[in-house]
Amino acid sequence: MTVPKEMPEKWARARPPPSWSRKKPSWGTEEERRARANDREYNEKFQYASNCIKTSKYNILTFLPVNLFEQFQEVANTYFLFLLILQLIPQISSLSWFTTIVPLVLVLTITAVKDATDDYFSSQFRHKSDNQVNNRQSQVLINGILQQEQWMNVCVGDIIKLENNQFVAADLLLLSSSEPHGLCYIETAELDGETNMKVRQAIPVTSELGDISKLAKFDGEVICEPPNNKLDKFSGTLYWKENKFPLSNQNMLLRGCVLRNTEWCFGLVIFAGPDTKLMQNSGRTKFKRTSIDRLMNTLVLWIFGFLVCMGVILAIGNAIWEHEVGTRFQVYLPWDEAVDSAFFSGFLSFWSYIIILNTVVPISLYVSVEVIRLGHSYFINWDKKMFCMKKRTPAEARTTTLNEELGQVEYIFSDKTGTLTQNIMVFNKCSIYGRSYGDVFDVLGHKAELGEKPEPVDFSFNPLADKKFLFWDPSLLEAVKIGDPHTHEFFRLLSLCHTVMSEEKNEGELYYKAQSPDEGALVTAARNFGFVFRSRTPKTITVHEMGTAITYQLLAILDFNNIRKRMSVIVRNPEGKIRLYCKGADTILLDRLHHSTQELLNTTMDHLNEYAGEGLRTLVLAYRDLDEEYYEEWAERRLQASLAQDSREDRLASVYEEVENNMMLLGATAIEDKLQQGVPETIALLTLANIKIWVLTGDKQETAVNIGYSCKMLTDDMTEVFIVTGHTVLEVREELRKAREKMMDSSRSVGNGFTYQETLSSSKLTSVLEAVAGEYALVINGHSLAHALEADMELEFLETACACKAVICCRVTPLQKAQVVELVKKYKKAVTLAIGDGANDVSMIKTAHIGVGISGQEGIQAVLASDYSFSQFKFLQRLLLVHGRWSYLRMCKFLCYFFYKNFAFTMVHFWFGFFCGFSAQTVYDQYFITLYNIVYTSLPVLAMGVFDQDVPEQRSMEYPKLYEPGQLNLLFNKREFFICIAQGIYTSVLMFFIPYGVFAEATRDDGTQLADYQSFAVTVATSLVIVVSVQIGLDTGYWTAINHFFIWGSLAVYFAILFAMHSNGLFDMFPNQFRFVGNAQNTLAQPTVWLTIVLTTVVCIMPVVAFRFLRLNLKPDLSDTVRYTQLVRKKQKAQHRCMRRVGRTGSRRSGYAFSHQEGFGELIMSGKNMRLSSLALSSFTTRSSSSWIESLRRKKSDSASSPSGSADKPLKG
Repeated sequence: MTVPKEMPEKWARARPPPSWSRKKPSWGTEEERRARANDREYNEKFQYASNCIKTSKYNILTFLPVNLFEQFQEVANTYFLFLLILQLIPQISSLSWFTTIVPLVLVLTITAVKDATDDYFSSQFRHKSDNQVNNRQSQVLINGILQQEQWMNVCVGDIIKLENNQFVAADLLLLSSSEPHGLCYIETAELDGETNMKVRQAIPVTSELGDISKLAKFDGEVICEPPNNKLDKFSGTLYWKENKFPLSNQNMLLRGCVLRNTEWCFGLVIFAGPDTKLMQNSGRTKFKRTSIDRLMNTLVLWIFGFLVCMGVILAIGNAIWEHEVGTRFQVYLPWDEAVDSAFFSGFLSFWSYIIILNTVVPISLYVSVEVIRLGHSYFINWDKKMFCMKKRTPAEARTTTLNEELGQVEYIFSDKTGTLTQNIMVFNKCSIYGRSYGDVFDVLGHKAELGEKPEPVDFSFNPLADKKFLFWDPSLLEAVKIGDPHTHEFFRLLSLCHTVMSEEKNEGELYYKAQSPDEGALVTAARNFGFVFRSRTPKTITVHEMGTAITYQLLAILDFNNIRKRMSVIVRNPEGKIRLYCKGADTILLDRLHHSTQELLNTTMDHLNEYAGEGLRTLVLAYRDLDEEYYEEWAERRLQASLAQDSREDRLASVYEEVENNMMLLGATAIEDKLQQGVPETIALLTLANIKIWVLTGDKQETAVNIGYSCKMLTDDMTEVFIVTGHTVLEVREELRKAREKMMDSSRSVGNGFTYQETLSSSKLTSVLEAVAGEYALVINGHSLAHALEADMELEFLETACACKAVICCRVTPLQKAQVVELVKKYKKAVTLAIGDGANDVSMIKTAHIGVGISGQEGIQAVLASDYSFSQFKFLQRLLLVHGRWSYLRMCKFLCYFFYKNFAFTMVHFWFGFFCGFSAQTVYDQYFITLYNIVYTSLPVLAMGVFDQDVPEQRSMEYPKLYEPGQLNLLFNKREFFICIAQGIYTSVLMFFIPYGVFAEATRDDGTQLADYQSFAVTVATSLVIVVSVQIGLDTGYWTAINHFFIWGSLAVYFAILFAMHSNGLFDMFPNQFRFVGNAQNTLAQPTVWLTIVLTTVVCIMPVVAFRFLRLNLKPDLSDTVRYTQLVRKKQKAQHRCMRRVGRTGSRRSGYAFSHQEGFGELIMSGKNMRLSSLALSSFTTRSSSSWIESLRRKKSDSASSPSGSADKPLKG
């Protein structure tokens, strides 16, 4: 496009590029958003989304088709639909259609009811909420008049008016407000959970558009980024009056916010409905599947292959039989009209047997699994021991698909601040111009301990002081009172360099609303020491300095982010002097100081190391004076960078970097963030469960290490704590190599037989390192971690880290957190869990197999992205060791029994095929086939899957070694699956051949032949139901009234239905369907039949009982040992009660000292006696029984797969 010569150059730059000059976006994508104010006709041609939202998944019209479509995405459901179609073909179906359609319809119905219930009741009645939100009223400027419109009718480009305490209807560009300078205040609890107010400001050019007539003439056009889910970022440009103005997140009001303390404001709709950032963030988290899910899908495919093999064998048998035998009986058994050869008969027989044997692929498996998982989720939600009374917050299972995976966790990745600590910050110490404040000394000059501290500093001189603030060192207040310039400048910086909002409800009653607890603590400290932040406007900050109100002109805010790790403000004081104040992480700021501060820097570094050693969070403070000319030039460059369409943030960061240099060091602050209650005990217990805990934190190394010691991750008894701080690839590689060498040296010293120079594969090296003697820990910095995560070094880092008992990564970014989790997922066959409380933990939480969010001080973004949530870290032990372990145990027992009972049921047809001419005749009555899985055996196995326990919850916590079978996946794997299948096939063989053999010679009471098809079917079916009921009784470890009711009730229901189907009443009503009147009564009246049933049951069950008895005595599991220990304790308590009833005379001397074993005194003194009695008992009583777990763990490590290219990799020493 050419620019006319008479057009000014700035106008040419300011005109928005025409929409036709842009590349037309492909279908379903949007490259940029264009919105013109008060021009619906122009905006409608882009076909932007309306403001109507729909969070519910279904409605009355779409529920049935959409839900059925989704359900038939499951391979199993599609497979059974295919079988149903086959059953409608008379030539191949030997079963009635209802034998498949009844279970299929029942499964589809249960799943549909569950989906409908979830859709209707979740998210506080989504349908009702959608209707309520869409029908809210909003004031929209249409044709120069404010009109009431429903939210759903608001369009992009509309100007709407908001009033105080109203929700924001869409994502708006703030145009003007009732407050000076176009300010307005919002609450963002719906977006990020933070209840403190935040400030937004209109750009100056539109802040005067408070009049309706002016707004009606406003025709500015906004060109900005397309819809996205980034709540804290927005980049756009406003074109108006031949000028362009940069737009940022500070100019936006997002849907879901509430207008506070502002009478009114006007905004231009930029994003509406599903395009708003709130709705963009409400999308479903990436679907996670458990290892059992993946194994189960593989096993179902194997079962299907086995089914095809059986069908082929029986089809071949049918073809041979028809060719050799069947052709001689054409008069009595003629072929169907369509059958013209034995081969075609075998082909049809194949499909007939696929139909008959289809129950080997369990149709109700998936829905049963979902019901069990739902029950486990409710148990987590209802657990009162995971309910936080202080915050009134229960634990919440936000997904139902991962419960059993909670019982298999091997690696926990935890944030520190707010997760291990309380995230309630207290100003504890500071360093000002080389002098440290905060310690209290006694008369001898010794540092006073906490319990010896005198009265706190008296701030009564300051009427605006916060009475809750406590400080113990009076010398700092004295320095303030005598007017020490460095001390004054220190607190002046704290009172100016922040984004805190101040609210004064009554005279002198200040309330600070800070975006982070750190900022709130620092501003409160400055307030108490006489530098009171009082109020702010977009261009000014008012501070009361020692009682005198001083207003500073705010020229710029260089805001904090996770990359910069610092924030700065540029202010002009009343004398006209311009100064930049900066606070940030020491690793960032120390490189930006003026060289003249070197001596002061050394002293301050000593103080920083001392503070970090005490576990305090540190910040460095600095300032820089700017002359007017330099500032004007810099401000122009900043303006140009803010107007850039591309890479705006990078350009701004570069401009910020330029001015934040050559600064003068002022001092440092140290803030205390105390550990949460129960953190050391939780970490100790999880470590005993062989769970490795890695802490990923943004804090500096010394602080993180100190917290590691406080929470017992690091101990003085450790062989060595490796610290990796290299700045280059070679340095990091060398430090990791030395760490591995030291661990291998210790391994050689205990005779493991490996030398470091040996050529080992990656997996072999890992197994050797993980078996090293001694306990090690690894601490690595963020810059070192960046090198360690590179492709050519990540394996070396992983091998070293996994050999350590504890790993702490310091100064890490949110991306690095996710990369560390992904690295372990990629190379280790282990389940990972990430836990955090802030928005910077979201990527880590989503990356891990299981994400846990803590509802703490940093909003609810971590909770919204998580799979499970609760309010305190200590609840993690109960989530894993009780709920997770039980869920894994129950699911494994359910699956083993489910496959067993289905194979025992189905394989009888296979054996019968060899005795019925491979004619696809069924053994059982067709109604029994229909009801077996959905009535006779469904509820007992569900009860076991929901309620079963091996040991009580107290024992699960006392014996953390019980958790290890889940980590090793011992309870359900391919080996266990084949054992279940073998038991099912064994049961089916006895179930068929024992009655077959008996019936060949047996007679009735009247001497007539007992053998007939219906009597045989009743006998086999009755034997089957009794055997599987007895088997589930043996499998049930925890009996409840529900278990009793379901097991014995299912037996009763079986006999009731059996007698009903052979009754006169049903025959009279349906003579063609129930022809065998009285067969059940006559068959079960025969003693021979009952002897056959008893014999079959005993022969099927006795090997199982014998095997379990021998295993219990010869090689007991740890859970068996714990149960035995519990029984012994009960007996001892009973004996003790009996002895107490008997009066005793004579010597009162105790045998206490002689009844104890050696070593307990040292254990107590070492501080390792967490849950001493139980853990000690576990170590003594289960030493032999847990050795098999250790050997299996070594086998698993040896067989861990290594990535291609890493095998046989020589170790460089």
